[in-house]
Amino acid sequence: MSLRDQLTGDLKTALKSSDETRKGTLRLLLAALKQAEIDKRPAGALDEGEVLAVIQKEAKSRRESIADAQRANRADLVAMNETELHVIESYLPKQLTREELVELARAAIAETGAGGPQQMGAVMKLLTPRTKGRADGRLVSDVVRELLSL
Repeated sequence: MSLRDQLTGDLKTALKSSDETRKGTLRLLLAALKQAEIDKRPAGALDEGEVLAVIQKEAKSRRESIADAQRANRADLVAMNETELHVIESYLPKQLTREELVELARAAIAETGAGGPQQMGAVMKLLTPRTKGRADGRLVSDVVRELLSL
């Protein structure tokens, strides 16, 4: 079953169970997927990687909205976006912990033979595909920078 089919099926379940939060969030995700397909034309349907990228983009958008709402002292918006983020994250692959990321980064540094911050690009080039979809790029960059600075 594809991720898009799972979203559609879960939307039907949410409609039947009158789960308003889940229903609204799934509709937003499906609308974002539809917009991505329209933007991609004439190529047509999105593959699984592209569907996952759209879902990750929506999750990142919610995280940014939470940060903005916290700065504005809007607890109502923080709560709403956190609830939506929780639903969205249930469709993403398990995120790497910082410890797992450090292990992967150390392996990439060893493979490239990087000895300092000036070789960060080579390490990131090797590490980014390995962490795609499972870790935030900023966190990956911070870990690599930290390890190369030691």
